[in-house]
Amino acid sequence: MEFDLKTIEALAPDQASLSAASKLTKQSNWPRLEKNEQLALIWGECQGSGSNPYRVVVDTGDHGYKCTCPSRKFPCKHTLALMWIAATTPAGFAAAGSTPEWVNDWLGRRRKTTSQPVEPTQGAGGKSIGEVLRDESADIEDAAAVERREAAQRKRAEDTRSSVSAALDELDQWIADQLRLGLAGFVDNSSDRCRRIAARLVDMKATALAGRIDEIPSRLMGLRSEERPDAAIRELGKLVLLAKAWRSAPDDPELRRLVSTSEGREQVLANPDATQVESVWEVLGEKIESRRDGLVSHSTWLLDLNSATSQFALLLDYFPASAGRRSNAFTPGDRFDARLVFYPARQPLRALVADRKGDVPSGDWPDFSLGASDTLAAHVARQDAAPWVTDCPVMLPPGAILLDDRGAAWWQAAGDPHGIALPIADTVNPTLLGLDLKATAALWNGSRLELLAAQSGFGRLDLS
Repeated sequence: MEFDLKTIEALAPDQASLSAASKLTKQSNWPRLEKNEQLALIWGECQGSGSNPYRVVVDTGDHGYKCTCPSRKFPCKHTLALMWIAATTPAGFAAAGSTPEWVNDWLGRRRKTTSQPVEPTQGAGGKSIGEVLRDESADIEDAAAVERREAAQRKRAEDTRSSVSAALDELDQWIADQLRLGLAGFVDNSSDRCRRIAARLVDMKATALAGRIDEIPSRLMGLRSEERPDAAIRELGKLVLLAKAWRSAPDDPELRRLVSTSEGREQVLANPDATQVESVWEVLGEKIESRRDGLVSHSTWLLDLNSATSQFALLLDYFPASAGRRSNAFTPGDRFDARLVFYPARQPLRALVADRKGDVPSGDWPDFSLGASDTLAAHVARQDAAPWVTDCPVMLPPGAILLDDRGAAWWQAAGDPHGIALPIADTVNPTLLGLDLKATAALWNGSRLELLAAQSGFGRLDLS
């Protein structure tokens, strides 16, 4: 079952259908969930308001579907919900001993054969002539089906590109309107303004970009009031650069991932050009955020312990908030030997664990030869390559955490009281204040640090 939430978002007819589907992903709504992996089918029965449940079947190969509900939206919320469950909790589908008759009826209408009954005369290879003709007919039908499916995929891609291009035109006009009306007004009303344009972008298939814009208000509200106008300019400027980059290379996988939809896990693993790194990885920390679109983003940050320089990896997952908190596959401080496959990007960061071989004993971090003068060198390099990036992982040199006169926490480089200092986003445990830190892993968004972990004389410190 090769589904991911970005693909489901792309198939959804509108945001309302997607929101309605998210409310149907609880297993209690589905008294029956089954699959047939050989036929690439999943099906289920969703209990509605009536006495009879709606019957839903989905072909996971070509994304064909059928639901018995009377909805005029295609796919309907029940179909989207079934796909959503397949993407988030595939273990919820039981292997079917037999295919229900209503599923077979649907298959028969989708895959009609044209062979006629033929006398069982013996043919080449020990097969009857009828069997040979049926095989040839099936081959012709399969070839035609593949051609139709590929043509439909090309048509969907062209339609999506045209729709996204129009969405970016609307985004440019929206940004111009915010600047014309004044940044103070934008900051004060960012929630409503961002929600309206985000909903419009979802309808026009720019779903990933819509999700990013929807999160701008929370990023602004996390700053002091005097910092918000500058942060708003920075956020809007990154959107302009991202839109301009997409127009110049709409087929670029990184840009397509940030603007419209992301490739699935199997596509990344099968990509021969994807960067692969086999190493020992340490789990630095995680970041779990509830989004305004009803999803929860779960980021897990890893550090490559065999790299001469501090190399990071990001494992990113999304799941519906209605599903509740899920058990974590990783714990901060864990070390394991694994092969990671990175999503194609100018500076690859997001990755998938392709092969996890085993746990590794804990210990100190290697010496990354960090210098105070190059504290944000990784951030600068990433911004040069992809200026639309927001959070950037950095490894800070020796330093300490201090408080200023206002009680705000700062990271201060060691050895120079007037040297570089970076503000910290969250509150800090008082026991960490003034402690000598040999190295600190954090996320830098251009205005604030989010601490992940640090190495001190007392060993590893979990700061996330």
